[in-house]
Amino acid sequence: MKLVILDRDGVINQDRDDFVKNSLEWVALPRSLEAIALLSQAGWHVVVATNQSGLGRGLFDMHALNAMHEKMHRLAHKAGGRIDAVFFCPHKPDSQCACRKPLPGMVLDIAERFGVRPESLPLIGDSLRDLQAVAAVGGQPILVRTGKGDATLAKGDLPPRTQVFDDLFIAAEYLIGQGDD
Repeated sequence: MKLVILDRDGVINQDRDDFVKNSLEWVALPRSLEAIALLSQAGWHVVVATNQSGLGRGLFDMHALNAMHEKMHRLAHKAGGRIDAVFFCPHKPDSQCACRKPLPGMVLDIAERFGVRPESLPLIGDSLRDLQAVAAVGGQPILVRTGKGDATLAKGDLPPRTQVFDDLFIAAEYLIGQGDD
């Protein structure tokens, strides 16, 4: 099974310093929905893994998060793609949970749910914590320069084997091309 994990904010949709709090604030990045369609049509399963501490901070509720994800699913479908699942961590950074990236809890949960080896998984993200979560299980970290990606790249200290691409669409083309080898 070909499965890719995508971070949400800064990879699929615009990120905000004050958090994406509702479906009106959820705005797709250019070509991100087309990238999901490209992956889906090439036989990839697309799963989103996202830290959503805005829930734990009381900035939005489950109804608002569900509305954001419904919009993301609908727009991905309209573009010809499919998101197979969305995993999220609702906890604040200081909660000591196992699911919040950079810990690998969500990556391990996704691997178990879909019956794949965690080390076979690529994760496309825009922050160091995204890359660290997949690197912790031996998977493939992929950084996109959208969202916080340029700042992450400038700080350096990326996990070994990190691939860097301008955006999700180019990263998707790369992953699909890897299967052609």
